[in-house]
Amino acid sequence: MKNIIFINGLVLILLIFSLIKDRQKTKKSLLIALKSLGKMAPTIISIILLIGIMYAFFIDKIAILFGQESGILGFISIALLGSIVHMPALLAFPLAGSFLDKGASISSVAAFITTLTMIGIVTLPLEIKTMGKKFAIYRNGISFVIALVIAVLMGVIL
Repeated sequence: MKNIIFINGLVLILLIFSLIKDRQKTKKSLLIALKSLGKMAPTIISIILLIGIMYAFFIDKIAILFGQESGILGFISIALLGSIVHMPALLAFPLAGSFLDKGASISSVAAFITTLTMIGIVTLPLEIKTMGKKFAIYRNGISFVIALVIAVLMGVIL
């Protein structure tokens, strides 16, 4: 709670400083920020709703699906889920925390987060178009292996 108050207070102080320095630029920046928020809001709300629905249906099965008892199959399953799901990390971290609270293993949660942020199955066509097929496939494949290694190490260390 203290962090939230500190960060918001700092933002407010910087906003006041910006208003004093150049009122027009600050107003223009705030309008741009509000327009961006307006464009992102439907996506963020739908992702939150989707996570809520998934959470409601699977909350009691998380320990079974992704806990220590699930073994390598649960570990690979959550890594594949992370590779396919496309959501901002800002929303993924609280979801991962709730997975931990409900009995998912640290390795499984680390696999979910690392694959979510490193692999882009949803964005693969765009990546192929801009970077080339060979590069995109190699990058995603190597990133998947590295994500699994990171997840295993996190489970061992923590």
